[in-house]
Amino acid sequence: MELHDVWFVLIAVLWTGYFFLEGFDFGVGILTKLLARDRLEKRVLINTIGPVWDGNEVWLLTAGGATFAAFPEWYATLFSGFYLPLLVILVCLIVRGVAFEYRAKRPEEKWQRNWETAIFWTSLIPAFLWGVAFGNIAHGVKIDRNFEYVGTVWDLLNPYALLGGLVTLTLFTFHGSVFTALKTVGDIRVRARKLATKVGVLTAALALVFLVWTQVDSGDGKSLVALVVAVAALVAALGANLRGREGWAFALSGVTIVAAVAMLFLSLFPNVMPSSLNGEWSLTVTNASSSPYTLKIMTWLAAIATPLVLLYQGWTYWVFRKRIGTQHIATEAAH
Repeated sequence: MELHDVWFVLIAVLWTGYFFLEGFDFGVGILTKLLARDRLEKRVLINTIGPVWDGNEVWLLTAGGATFAAFPEWYATLFSGFYLPLLVILVCLIVRGVAFEYRAKRPEEKWQRNWETAIFWTSLIPAFLWGVAFGNIAHGVKIDRNFEYVGTVWDLLNPYALLGGLVTLTLFTFHGSVFTALKTVGDIRVRARKLATKVGVLTAALALVFLVWTQVDSGDGKSLVALVVAVAALVAALGANLRGREGWAFALSGVTIVAAVAMLFLSLFPNVMPSSLNGEWSLTVTNASSSPYTLKIMTWLAAIATPLVLLYQGWTYWVFRKRIGTQHIATEAAH
C-alpha cells in the first residue's frame, strides 16, 4: 500500500473518531433544550460532557492538520469551496467553547440562560452542517480542470447534502441521548431513553434513505458491507435502548457512526473530492497528495504521538466514568 493510501485511511479514522466523540457531545448540547426541564437538569447535561468536550475537538484539529499536510490540494479546494459553511462551523465551535466556560461565571439568570441558548444552537448548527459538507464531498462538487471549486454556496445546498445534514443531526442527537442515559441517574435517565427511541426511529428512516442513495450513486461491494453494518447497528442500538442496556446502546450507536463514515470514505476512494463536471478533474489520493518524503516524516510522527493521545484521552474518560444526577449538584451552583 502506498503512503498516500495509508494517509487516506488515517484521515478517515480521524474524522470517524471526531464524529464518534464530538457526535455525542453535540447531541447533549441539543438535549439542553429538548430534554432538560429546568436549569438544574441543564447543568447535569452540561456536566456529563464538561470534562471531555474540549478533548473531543482535538480530533477535528488533527484531521484538519493531517489533511493540510498529507493532501494540500484537497485541503485548498475543500476550504476555499466550502469557505462559508466551514466558517460558520468554526464560529459555532468558538462560541460553544466560550459558552461552556462563561455560563457559570455570573449568577444572573439572563446571563446563564443566554449562554445555554448559545450551547444549543452552536451544537445543532455544526451537527447539521458537517453532514451537508460530507454529503457534498461524497456526491461530488463543481471542480474545474485546475482543481478549483467553481460553484456557489447554493450549489452545496442540494437535496442529497441536505439529507446528509438531517442524518448527522438526528444521529448525533440519538447518540447524545443514549450517552445521557448512560451517564445520568434518576428521572432524566428514563426520559433520555424514551427520547432516544423517538429520535432513533427517525434517524433510522433518514439514514437508510441516505446510505442507499450513496450506495446507488457511488458505492461498491465494500461500501455495501459498511451500509449493512451501519443499519444493523442502529437497529440493534434501538433494541438495546428499549431494554435499558445503555452501555450497549451507546456502543452500537457509535458503531453506526463508524460504519456510516467508513461507507462514505469507501465510496470516495481513490478520489478525495470528486468533480461533478468531469471525472478526470476529480482530486484523488495521487494528484492531491504531498511528496513521499513528507508523508514518510508524517507517518513516523503519527506513530509516536497517536498512542500517547489515545492513552491520555482514554484515561480522562475512565476518571470521569461515574453517573451523575441532580442530587450531585448543589442548588446554588445551577443558578
